[in-house]
Amino acid sequence: MTSKPPTKPVAFHRAASWLMPGLSLKRWLGIAVCGMMLCLLGGFLLLNFQPVNFIIGLVRDAAKIIPAHISGPILLLCGGSLFYFGFKRAFSTVRMAIHGEGANSGLLEALYRQNKLIHGPRIVVIGGGTGLSTLLRGLKHYTSNITAVVTVGDDGGSSGRLREEHNVIPPGDIRNCIAALADEEQLITELFQYRFKTGSGLEGHSFGNLFLTAMCHITGDMFTAIRESSKVLNISGRVLPSTLDHVTLSAEMSDGTVVVGESMIPEAKGKIHRLRCFPESPQTLPEVIDAIQCAELIILGPGSLYTSVLPNLLITEIVRSVSESPASKLYIANIMTQPGETDGYSVGDHIQAIIDHCPYPDLVNGVLVNKTLPLPLLEKYHAYGYKAVSLDRERCQELGIDISEQQLVDENEHDKVRHNPLLLGRAIIQWYKHRARKRPTPVLPPVVAPLPIDPDKEPELLP
Repeated sequence: MTSKPPTKPVAFHRAASWLMPGLSLKRWLGIAVCGMMLCLLGGFLLLNFQPVNFIIGLVRDAAKIIPAHISGPILLLCGGSLFYFGFKRAFSTVRMAIHGEGANSGLLEALYRQNKLIHGPRIVVIGGGTGLSTLLRGLKHYTSNITAVVTVGDDGGSSGRLREEHNVIPPGDIRNCIAALADEEQLITELFQYRFKTGSGLEGHSFGNLFLTAMCHITGDMFTAIRESSKVLNISGRVLPSTLDHVTLSAEMSDGTVVVGESMIPEAKGKIHRLRCFPESPQTLPEVIDAIQCAELIILGPGSLYTSVLPNLLITEIVRSVSESPASKLYIANIMTQPGETDGYSVGDHIQAIIDHCPYPDLVNGVLVNKTLPLPLLEKYHAYGYKAVSLDRERCQELGIDISEQQLVDENEHDKVRHNPLLLGRAIIQWYKHRARKRPTPVLPPVVAPLPIDPDKEPELLP
């Protein structure tokens, strides 16, 4: 997709451009000018110098009350402070724009976009997999107040090997989110996604996974590694792991068998009855809870229901905070079913699975559903056992879910079924503006205790 971000400002006259609102520059320059004027006035009073009569008239009454040797230094101090503060903020604003988007576009456009993004809605996105990184690519054009809470249950591929050999939480989904939020997205994505094809010990690993693992060893833990890596790459927002505990997923199938390991769950090719994790109550980060409590919008998905979205909601602190948050909560429905996980699932089935696994109310208020798919692409996926997720409108309405159907897939796409980042980001912001802000704060019923897990059975199922 080559279209430019939808928030690109219109062209202004060269001189008048500096007067347009939203630059977050004029106010600080104005404060600096006021500070300079006060400094001059304080100096005049201190030296008993009277340059013009009208200035003396303005301060005559004050001078009678406060002696010049007191009022002069006070004005000098106030004026100097205002000048320093205003000039420093104006310089900082310009410097940030130059180091960010201003390097590739006009300074005025960079200032405008930077200020708009800073004042964008506070959004928390909970999920994992490629769906989460796709969503972040679209949202970052509307706000920089994004917190991505990423699942850490992956045990396959490069992430699984690094998890086993280096005792780190799997970095794969975290890597994708950092790349998606980076300023130089295309270059960083290519670098982070580069996978070594040869080399003893290197083959199969991506550079981004190795980078985060090395940063983890240098800084001491993955949280600090992510934070420092985000600073280096100047990402728009934050990426947080849902937990720093080493989590193992297990799924109890409808026939009673238990499958252990995130990568093994889809391979079982059965209907999942309940998802569990070990340890039973992993601890989340305080930063995750703070972000949820301050959020204006909380988004679940898109991504694999049982291996990307629900693992985060198995963490009691997270699901309870989402339930208690007054923010509106939007679920992004998957476009296609996933063989081995959600065969035959409708939109309502996905939402019902979330409700069944989470013993807290008010987790989903709205659902965003794709309208149509190009027929050749749909037929291509049908051949591999994938089906379009159907919208059972009446069932969703019975669950109290606000339904929004939007075109989220590029109609000219003939390669893969995937959300278009720009279309998805715009649809989410529209839903937030038209529905979420008008929604009253819910009155929550008493919290129900989580369902118990048989302590005698669990050690036999999980390593």
